[in-house]
Amino acid sequence: MMQLDTAVKNLTNHGFSVRVFKTQQEAISAISQELSGRTIGFGGSVTLQELGLFEKLSANNTVFWHWKQSPAEAREKAAGAQVYMTSANAISETGEIINIDGTGNRVAAMLYGHEALYIIAGTNKLAPDLPSAMERARNIAAPLNARRLSCKTPCAMSEPMRCHDCGSPDRICNGFVTLTRPCGGIGKTHVILIEEKLGY
Repeated sequence: MMQLDTAVKNLTNHGFSVRVFKTQQEAISAISQELSGRTIGFGGSVTLQELGLFEKLSANNTVFWHWKQSPAEAREKAAGAQVYMTSANAISETGEIINIDGTGNRVAAMLYGHEALYIIAGTNKLAPDLPSAMERARNIAAPLNARRLSCKTPCAMSEPMRCHDCGSPDRICNGFVTLTRPCGGIGKTHVILIEEKLGY
């Protein structure tokens, strides 16, 4: 797949550690084998939920996820974990990674404070360039997440779902982070791409 090959080349040239797996089972096996005895924080992610990584990694690690535990405590412990895992709202073929956040815990954790960061995404998250990746994040991923959370935002309540750059108190698009290179405050940034449709 030319789109995938181009993305891998450019992400690698930007300094990310990139691996591609044909199936989610192969990716889960590889991640599970390399992580043991660690503290791991999870960001909110339908992809991580679909992969069942919380349950799989909890067998040999201490995992903190606000979707499974007391939210405030889990977010705080995840922020201080050795390893952090999240997905991406979009990844450009030109080698940038975009995430949008409402609370800010997920995007903050992508920037600083962990020995390793894992960004795990299906190839459905790929977009040709940075503008189209931002378009995908704002007009596909964010509205679907807002609807999943039953947010009373224009994007979640309209058809077709589109960003209205709203001022709703339920707005989830409060922080935008674009990784163009791995941040110096993270030990190593892994990008795991799976050739399946995962998450939004």
